[in-house]
Amino acid sequence: MESRVAIFIDGSNLYHALRSNFGRHDINFAEFANRLCGNRFLFRTYYYNILQSSSVRADGIREQQDFLNALRETQYLEVRLGTTKLSQGVAVEKGVDVMLATDLLHFAWNNLYDVAVLVSGDSDYAYALQAVKNMGKHVEVAYFENNISKDLLDISDKRHLLDMKFFKGLWTGKVPPYHRKRKMRPMGKVLPPKNG
Repeated sequence: MESRVAIFIDGSNLYHALRSNFGRHDINFAEFANRLCGNRFLFRTYYYNILQSSSVRADGIREQQDFLNALRETQYLEVRLGTTKLSQGVAVEKGVDVMLATDLLHFAWNNLYDVAVLVSGDSDYAYALQAVKNMGKHVEVAYFENNISKDLLDISDKRHLLDMKFFKGLWTGKVPPYHRKRKMRPMGKVLPPKNG
């Protein structure tokens, strides 16, 4: 019998790791899920994040809505959104970790998948991942080398290193201008002083 795979993506963790490692976040989520799934049966991909607050960045809301609309058009992908609350004047993510962990456990308990793939490096998921493994499910972690909890690696049955090689062919657009190499002026040249 073919293994059923469920993919659980910590959207904020993935977004920040992509920006930090590659300076971009424009990936094709359908192909991303297919690469993680391999030739096994994809039950569903779940993407968890927060809905941006209009008080943070007005243009950020439009950008996020476009992004979420594109995600919602991806087959077999569901978007789950938490909220933000102000804590000492700073917007703090609320409910996302609990939503992801609850779904991870609930779907395992109801035998909806055989293999869980967690896309996150956050150690907050370690206990839930171990509980799923204790139910007889296989657990895999997709992670960035500079953003991973040792606890998650220790629990995982299989690991997917999210590096440049993994993402080859998964980008949806051109390399953003801030990611291109800038021309450097030759060393040792002294620029004339500005007048004024």
